[in-house]
Amino acid sequence: MSGNRIARTLVGVLLGAPLGVAELVFVCAAGPLWAVPAARRAVGAGTRRLVALERARLSSWLGHETPPAEGSRTFLAVRGLIGAVAGYVCVAGGFLAALLLGGTFWGVVRGGLDSVPVRMPGVQLVTNTGMLGLLGAAVLIALVAGAVTLTAVAERRLADRFLGPGSQELMRRRIAELTASRSGIVRAVDDERRRIERDLHDGVQQRGVALAMLLGRAAHAADPDKAAGLVAQAYGESRQLLDELRSVAWRIYPTALDELGLRAALAGVAERSSVPVTVHYGLSGRPVSAVETALYFVAREAITNAVKHSGARDILVVLGEDAGIVSVSVSDDGRGGADPAGGGLAGLARRVGALDGEFRVASPPGGPTVVEAFLPKGEPCA
Repeated sequence: MSGNRIARTLVGVLLGAPLGVAELVFVCAAGPLWAVPAARRAVGAGTRRLVALERARLSSWLGHETPPAEGSRTFLAVRGLIGAVAGYVCVAGGFLAALLLGGTFWGVVRGGLDSVPVRMPGVQLVTNTGMLGLLGAAVLIALVAGAVTLTAVAERRLADRFLGPGSQELMRRRIAELTASRSGIVRAVDDERRRIERDLHDGVQQRGVALAMLLGRAAHAADPDKAAGLVAQAYGESRQLLDELRSVAWRIYPTALDELGLRAALAGVAERSSVPVTVHYGLSGRPVSAVETALYFVAREAITNAVKHSGARDILVVLGEDAGIVSVSVSDDGRGGADPAGGGLAGLARRVGALDGEFRVASPPGGPTVVEAFLPKGEPCA
């Protein structure tokens, strides 16, 4: 800690002593006054004024920023007690240290330092009152410095507890969130790659192998009628292969989302679903591309899970916006019991979190299941 910072911290703690006394007096007087309805407004105004002074002192002298907050009399009471005690310790310790240093200096000037024998088991030393004075002053100064440091730490934590986290704590939390989001994005990309590989291996590749076998058998068939039948089967298999490729491409990213927007893309999801899906679209405009994509995948994954696992007979998708926040809610009347930590839902949570959004899953046993995502809309797409 630099000398300037130490000095500023000391001044901040010392300024907090008279302010702490004023806060204790105010809290003691505010208790009885709170029972008088006409005086409550004055008590509230006094509380806000003292909290504003505390925020200014913390910012100017202790380097601790806190967001604007109403504060409370509990904060003022605890802070006032800490400030008054710390101020007394600092003033008393500094005064005694000054007395010891002054006495030592005066003794050196006058040449009147007395010898003081120090006897300990096995050791016998002879010192003088000057050295003892310097030692005592050094100990007191160290104690005062420790008290100032502990008081500053306690006041910062108290402000974080009652007035909200400071700028450094907010930055630390933001860095932690960004780090978690980055690792979550990497995991989501890896999971998506595995899913694509599985779709290609289990669907497209198997149909490609079947098509190649049919064409090979047709090429080696001696009977023209049999060869024609095998070619017809190969043609049917090629049509199914194309359908499978379209389905895989659609699951990766639907072109309708870019060309026609979220409403059309979700309409396509509803048409392909084996369970009736109703979509209520309440967005006034198109969100930014990343947000629109996240909304789409949340809805599509929730619908897919409901169809595969919940035994639902009806699915409802609602998109809305409020105060710059867009949301999607997917509910079904299935059996419930969805695990938010499951692969698909966990991937959606990471995708939404990477965009500073909030993801919620409510799925009690017996249903219903509700999957929700809230995201900042951002600037509208052109």
